[in-house]
Amino acid sequence: MSLRDSFLNKLLGRIERLGPTEIQNYLRRLAQEKGFLETVFNALQEGILVVDVRGKILYGNQSAERLLEIDRAGVLGKSLGRYLPDVDWPSLFASRQIFSRDLQITYPEMRYLNCSAVPLEKGPDGRDAFVVIIYDMTANREKTLEMIESEKLNALTLLAAGVAHELGNPLNSLQIHTELLQRELVGRKTRRAVVESLTAIRSELHRLDVIVNQFLRAIRPASPKLEWIVLNEVVRDAVSFLTPQMDNRDVVVEMELAKNMPLVRADRDQLRQAFFNVMKNSLEATDRGGMLGVRTELSDAHFLVSFQDNGSGMSVAEMGRAFEPYFTTKQSGTGLGLLVVRRIVREHGGEIQLESREGKGTTVRILLPRSERRVRLLPMRSEQEDEGTKGEEKS
Repeated sequence: MSLRDSFLNKLLGRIERLGPTEIQNYLRRLAQEKGFLETVFNALQEGILVVDVRGKILYGNQSAERLLEIDRAGVLGKSLGRYLPDVDWPSLFASRQIFSRDLQITYPEMRYLNCSAVPLEKGPDGRDAFVVIIYDMTANREKTLEMIESEKLNALTLLAAGVAHELGNPLNSLQIHTELLQRELVGRKTRRAVVESLTAIRSELHRLDVIVNQFLRAIRPASPKLEWIVLNEVVRDAVSFLTPQMDNRDVVVEMELAKNMPLVRADRDQLRQAFFNVMKNSLEATDRGGMLGVRTELSDAHFLVSFQDNGSGMSVAEMGRAFEPYFTTKQSGTGLGLLVVRRIVREHGGEIQLESREGKGTTVRILLPRSERRVRLLPMRSEQEDEGTKGEEKS
């Protein structure tokens, strides 16, 4: 028997003999106990909902209100399935068993939840009820996915050593001997088909060499050599390097570069490679006469470089695999370009964001951290506080 049941039994057994003052004291004590339990429930990080066997909500704590973006008072009496869909709650409750389900919700934001239900002897209204405990496992799931990705990359690193040894040396040898053979045939009356075949062989050997090198850079990128650089200059260099190919496809580049940007501490060559890879992907996904927008911005925390095209875009399924090694939607692609970009950006402490709509185009945003962040001054501060803040900005 719980302390609360014991207290109530004592109260009910003596209520006929109690005076108004004693009854008032007992009621005050009950209210204090209820307030104490309410405080405990609201202090929990897990969401707590009490529902009846039909799935109607009888109670919710603050964490449930936060996780599901609900008004605790407004949801009383409403169906649990309205806020945690895709589960036949009444059927599960009818079993009167403890159960657990993993759910994905999209409102108020994308979350992965674990919901456990435990039967109660009696609910607040005296009928059978369940306590539903909601645990937000979004962060843990993301960490698990990162661990899986790390394990995959470690496996690919081991494979890279074998690829470099088994393919690198034979490829170099084939390229050298093919070039020597082609030189021997220069000036002789050689059939045109032979020359074309040798040219095709050299082209394919070069392509294989590029794939191997890209693979190695993707898996074992060199540590960035950080220096103070002008970000807009790196963007212009990358655009300039790709300009001949863009002109050949009549793709219009619209650049909007922020003025008076501070220097960023980064590796110039690696950033140029990252920007080049992103724009090359955009170029290959854009039809002749398309458009590529290149933009730089500055916030309190980040340098932002965005690339927006009006190309073929990607489906939801393709978006989910965009950073997987060797996944590509192009016939001649290696599937390593975005992987290289992400590794470079992460080496700089930044992040990459990808947005795409099938048939509408793709936007890639690269965020690089600022080494020094501006301090926003709040209005109506004392002169002494303002001076203190200025000193922090200088330090």
